[in-house]
Amino acid sequence: MKKIYTILICLIVGVSFLCCAGLLLHRHFPKRTTVQFASWGSESEISILKPILAEFEKENPDIKVEFFHIPQNYFQKIHLLFVSNTAPDVVFMNNHYLPIYANAQVLEDLTLYRDEFEYNQMYQKAIEALSWEGKNYAVPRDVSTLVLFYNKDIFNKYHIPYPNGNQTLDDFLTIAQNLTHYPDLFGISFDEEPVMYLPYLTAFGADNFSNYDDEKLLKGIEFYADLRSQYHVAPYREEVGSATMAQMFLQGKLAMHLSGRWLVPKYRDEAKFDWDVAPFPKGAAGRVVPLDASGWAITKSSKHKKEAVRLVKYLSSKQSSEKFTQSGLIVPARFDTANSKYFLDGQKPKNAKVFLDVIETAKPTPVTLDFKKVLDDLRVETEFIFNQT
Repeated sequence: MKKIYTILICLIVGVSFLCCAGLLLHRHFPKRTTVQFASWGSESEISILKPILAEFEKENPDIKVEFFHIPQNYFQKIHLLFVSNTAPDVVFMNNHYLPIYANAQVLEDLTLYRDEFEYNQMYQKAIEALSWEGKNYAVPRDVSTLVLFYNKDIFNKYHIPYPNGNQTLDDFLTIAQNLTHYPDLFGISFDEEPVMYLPYLTAFGADNFSNYDDEKLLKGIEFYADLRSQYHVAPYREEVGSATMAQMFLQGKLAMHLSGRWLVPKYRDEAKFDWDVAPFPKGAAGRVVPLDASGWAITKSSKHKKEAVRLVKYLSSKQSSEKFTQSGLIVPARFDTANSKYFLDGQKPKNAKVFLDVIETAKPTPVTLDFKKVLDDLRVETEFIFNQT
């Protein structure tokens, strides 16, 4: 009998120990909610993002982030996920595509969560760019505008003053002419992808890129086309071959290159010459360049909205913004980061503040529901014009 009591006591103690151990394990290793998150991005960009996600999980042990990296055909694949009702909880989004999803009511209206995000530390134009019909659908990570990258060594060689933002389009053309020494050197880049030449159109006051009866739009297209056809200060396709405009700039074959902040890391690493940036010149409508933005959206179908909000809040925090910014890849949407050492850090470009200054007169790109078709049509309409010799 005594032996039986001993066995029972051991069983009771054992069960109690297991229960206590289970409670302790649950306390230290709580049940985790999985939040799915999709984004595009180069390997260098993802190498910044993954440690941020790891830190988020460390600080939020009840959440596991399942990250989907979609480097190519991002929006086609995201579209299929929405159609099949398998969209992730959080999706990285840009202002060109946001209206499609916002209009389809598959994105959460983030104005409902305004108190969760530090909008008061973000450029209002970035928030506007990621809004649709007065509602915000993505928390901004970055702001994107086009500026003039220029080769200071070439300017010095030909004794041409650097562009400084005071030039008009006519001044700009004269500078490009003085810098062109055919066939080895052209004054300015030429890209037939519409998003890369929209500043020439907005400089003349165009704000509807599908209205071919608009004199402002036609003047902008004509000015841009003349850089090739009339003045030959920009290269034709056959003069470029398989090279990109960035490659031609690095090869010293372009004195100026109209492009965005994303090229800064590449130029820092590969340029064998001194270079800097300047604002796009003033046109008839002033210095008006389109402003784009990208950021994090939460899907309406998400079953874990509270956890998704926590993730987006962390990704858009000052701490995370600084990490995204240090690489030189983005212009942060947070102006507290943009005006800090993390952006204005003394590395090239020397005039990094240009990226911030142009925001003042920039306007969010006038995106429509069919904006992709608008750009596709513009590409077709201008192909012949841009390639006349």
